Order: sequence, then C-alpha cells, then structure tokens
Amino acid sequence: MIHSPDSTKSPMPRRQFVTSVVAAVASSAVMTLPGSSAAAAFAAPSQAMTIQGVIDLILKSVPGTPISQTVDTIKAGDPNQPVKGIVTTMFATIEVIRKAITLGANFIIAHEPTFYNHADDTAWLQQDEVYKYKWDLLQKNKIVVWRFHDAIHMHKPDGVLSGILTAMGWQKYYDEKVPYLVTIPALSLQQVITLVKSKLAIEHVRYIGDKTQSCSRIVIAPGSAGGTRQIGALQQKKPDLLICGELNEWETSEYVRDLRASGSNTSLIVLGHIVSEEPGLEWLVQWLQPQLPGIKITHIPSKDAFSWA
Repeated sequence: MIHSPDSTKSPMPRRQFVTSVVAAVASSAVMTLPGSSAAAAFAAPSQAMTIQGVIDLILKSVPGTPISQTVDTIKAGDPNQPVKGIVTTMFATIEVIRKAITLGANFIIAHEPTFYNHADDTAWLQQDEVYKYKWDLLQKNKIVVWRFHDAIHMHKPDGVLSGILTAMGWQKYYDEKVPYLVTIPALSLQQVITLVKSKLAIEHVRYIGDKTQSCSRIVIAPGSAGGTRQIGALQQKKPDLLICGELNEWETSEYVRDLRASGSNTSLIVLGHIVSEEPGLEWLVQWLQPQLPGIKITHIPSKDAFSWA
C-alpha cells in the first residue's frame, strides 16, 4: 500500500525467482551478503550473458511486467554487451561509478534517478558540465545504468520493505496479510531508535513522541510515500509507531503532533529517504545472486548526501 508517490503500479503478488541453480551456486560461488567487501575481485561469468539478458531475467520474475509507463529504463550504455559484474546502489553517483570501474563492473542497477529528475530527462542538461562529466565517465568505461524502481516495489512485500525487515531482523514479525505492519515484542521508543540507528547504520533520526513509551505495532513506510498514504496508514492500522523515510513537514509530522495532542500515544521516526531504502538494494544482491552464478554482484551504498553540523 505504501509506495513512493512516483510508483506507477500498485503492489502485485510476489513470485519467487527460479531456484534450480541454487545447488550449483552453493558449490561454485559464494553468495554476496550485505557488508561484503566491495574490493573483492569479480569472478568470470559461468556463461555468456548480456546485460539485457540480466534485465530480462529480473523482469520475468516480477509479476505485472513489463510496465507500460515506467521509469525503469536504461539511462546510459549498451545493454547488449556481456555483463562483467553488477553493482546495486540507491544512486549511480560519480563516486559509485568510480568504484564500479575499479571493480571491473559494467552494469549498475540504481533505484533512484541518475540525472537529477524523476524521468531522467537530460534535454535541459546538455550544456551542463556536471552532466557531461558523468555521461562521459559512463560512456568511456562502457557502463550501463538501469533504474529498478517501480518493479522492485511490485513485490509483496516489496523488495525495499524486505530489505528493511531483513536488516532489522523483523521478518518473523511480518504478516503479508497486513502490509507494512510489524508486531514486535514491546520496546520503548528509545530502544527502537537505538536499534534502527544500529541496524541501518544511521547516525541521526528525527522523532516525535515520548522515548519511554512502549512500541509494539509498527508501520514501516520507506522512501517517500507522501502524506496521504502515511496518514492513511495511521488511520487504518493505528500503530504505536510510524517509521518513514521522508515526509513533507506540513503533512504527516503535523498530523502526528495533533494526534498526540488529542490523546493518542502514536510516535513517529523519520529515517531519511536514502537510508530508508538502501537496505532494499542490499537485499537485491541476495535475491539476484543465485540466478547468476559466476557473476559477482556487489552493493555499493550511495549513502546520505548530507553531513550533520
């Protein structure tokens, strides 16, 4: 139910990747897990596969694809070249591109835009020096960038939510029949804040609430769901706590402030957009690696662009 406002489709039932190659993977390759060293050398692919072939493999495993209107398109590069290595990330920043080059990877799967607007329209950037530098870097090194936004959110639960549940260790508390709600053993708001910062490697979070209050029913809304969806989740699920990626400060936070003033104990934790969805791109490595034995897949976090004073 809760998706970034730019999602073009509602969630679809999840269908698992084909598992027939798992046994071969176990004996011939080591699965890349979150936190694995990004400096590891890429193994030689066990068979010739193009980058387009990898994209097709992914999309065939996502119900409801192909999507008629989607931002999940190739942003740079020739997808017909053989895949040498894959990097997953939130943003294909110049720093991430450079790291991919160092690794020898030629395929970047990014969740968010590469060229500073939702549709990756570059007509207005043709004379921009930053755009030209980034474009030339990609072209010189024959790197393909493909956005994987709409389709990853079409899983049930979607891939980004799965990433957070995995990182937090909350998978067993999640019921797919009640989307985006987890019911955990009671923790204080302070304990949840501490856990979130530790598990998701976040230095700072914003919150509304009493740090001593008990939290058990938690709605998790990564990314930018928008005030209508966030407030709708509060109305429908009546959680003790809403954990979201980002919000408009005149919408959900003001609703929570008034909600508490009216007698509710509902609290709010704001993680930040990038850090709230990054675990989903780590999850993607584990999801995809068994299907591509011999091809190294590495997550390179793009991290938060901001420093805290």
